[in-house]
Amino acid sequence: MPVTRKPRRQSDQDIVLGVDTHKDVHVVVALSSLGAVLDSRGFPTTARGYDELLTWARSLGTVRRVGVEGTGSYGAALTRALLAEGVDVIEVNCPDRSTRRRKGKSDTVDAEAAARAVISGSATALPKTLNGPVEAMRVLKVAKDSATKARVQAVNQLKSVIVSADPELRESLSGLSTRRLVARCAELDATDHDGVMAATLHTLRQLARRIQYLASEILDLQARITVEIKASTPALLEVSGIGLDSAAALLIAAGDNPHRLTSEASFAAVCGVSPVEASSGKTQRLRLNRGGNRSANAALYRAVLTRLRWDTATQEYLRRRTTEGMSKREVIRCLKRYLARTIYKIIIATSTPTAT
Repeated sequence: MPVTRKPRRQSDQDIVLGVDTHKDVHVVVALSSLGAVLDSRGFPTTARGYDELLTWARSLGTVRRVGVEGTGSYGAALTRALLAEGVDVIEVNCPDRSTRRRKGKSDTVDAEAAARAVISGSATALPKTLNGPVEAMRVLKVAKDSATKARVQAVNQLKSVIVSADPELRESLSGLSTRRLVARCAELDATDHDGVMAATLHTLRQLARRIQYLASEILDLQARITVEIKASTPALLEVSGIGLDSAAALLIAAGDNPHRLTSEASFAAVCGVSPVEASSGKTQRLRLNRGGNRSANAALYRAVLTRLRWDTATQEYLRRRTTEGMSKREVIRCLKRYLARTIYKIIIATSTPTAT
């Protein structure tokens, strides 16, 4: 007797999702493993919305992979929810402008493009898990950076007010260090004055107290960040030239799951210190990488400058490569690359591989 094959149910097929993330609504397109569009729908960016998204997707088939735009911003919460459900999430870059000029722009088109990037293999990057000490460090550093910026602004405003103040007041505050100046201004009293003098004294007192409050806030955030660094990668603070802010910036660039970076060359590319070919004709040279995480790049730059000033081995390396014909800028690029290799080994040695 001929064997009759049962038709394959739609729920048995493997599907790939593409998500175009936004603040309030995520637009999702489901594709079959062969690239056929099965369905598309929008879901709210809430816990219930994420559950509805998974229920809808699993009604179409077995969800194997999901391509998500903006896994570190609008898609961060969705990424955590999908990883918690055991779904493989792939980070997808936004389509370039040439593609949008040819095909147009809409949320559904972007979501479909994200899914097709996963199917074709052009998108392979694993996202950060955003659920460990490094993510806590990143949140704390956001507050610290803004407080530092506000303190600098308040100090500049304080000094500008003093410049245009009454000569007698200006002379009484001249010659003081910034710390003593802030302390003196915080004690000013405008009770016995009126008019412009009273307004000036009150403004100086308010700015000084704002600076003092921001300074205490920065110290508190620094202490919390230090605790997170020592809990995750304490050996990083022992590297010559690496301080608190630099260590935090480098760890944030690597993320809570640095093992997603397959090699130290990948970490160097993330930090923007991998060499880039700039050869043409008879000229053969490498140039600085202007991509990657610029905060991590700046941290490596500061560390290299510190080593050039205090580390004898680094100074000897600079002299040797300069003698060979390299410019100081090219030597610094090489030193940043070597330092990235050292830091990557420390981060990987102290982190635990996670399945993504």
